[in-house]
Amino acid sequence: MADNISVKKIRPFTVFVEGNIGSGKTTFLNHFANADVQLLSEPVEMWRNVEGHNLLGLMYENPSRWGLTFQTYVQLTMVDLHTRPAAYPVKMMERSIYSARYCFVENLVQEGLMPTCEYVVLDEWFKWITSHLDTGGDLIVYLRTSPEVVFERMKVRARKEETHVSLQYLTKLHELHEDWLFNRTKFSCPAPVITLDANRDINEMEEEFRKCEPKILFQQQN
Repeated sequence: MADNISVKKIRPFTVFVEGNIGSGKTTFLNHFANADVQLLSEPVEMWRNVEGHNLLGLMYENPSRWGLTFQTYVQLTMVDLHTRPAAYPVKMMERSIYSARYCFVENLVQEGLMPTCEYVVLDEWFKWITSHLDTGGDLIVYLRTSPEVVFERMKVRARKEETHVSLQYLTKLHELHEDWLFNRTKFSCPAPVITLDANRDINEMEEEFRKCEPKILFQQQN
């Protein structure tokens, strides 16, 4: 006779690493590469090649035309990361479905680049997903930077799609991240927030990253 005992699914301790473009999110994830942490990078390569279509490039070139298409696909790929089975007791994600909605989609609307009807459809999907699927987190690490610093970093890394990204755009994204994660004046935070000064150079940041280790590696859910 088959055993009829149900096994409770245990979600790993989940960390969202949030911040502006060029704030050091990938560097933060790499710091934990040798720990028992499942690292889930932002799926940029998927956004660059959807059956041959570079949605990331199209969105930057013409956000009013491609914003909805791109953000719909972002939402889909982020759901995949949120719900992907974990191989380790800790799961760390580069960004989340929440920053996609509260920062990037919000910016498109505020800048008049997305019609209200498109925004409403995206938001309805967002609300359904976050209420019906397990997209929860246990900790947010906010890599806080100035727009000027990330603008210079972005120019150095020279990602071709980002040639259209202006300091003004980065400033707007910074303000939206600040309102959400630092000032807490707009939108709710799905988890407690640790804020790090990510304007520092990489050597100084490694020390900051180490300070986060106890909160990430030793507070997993049992």
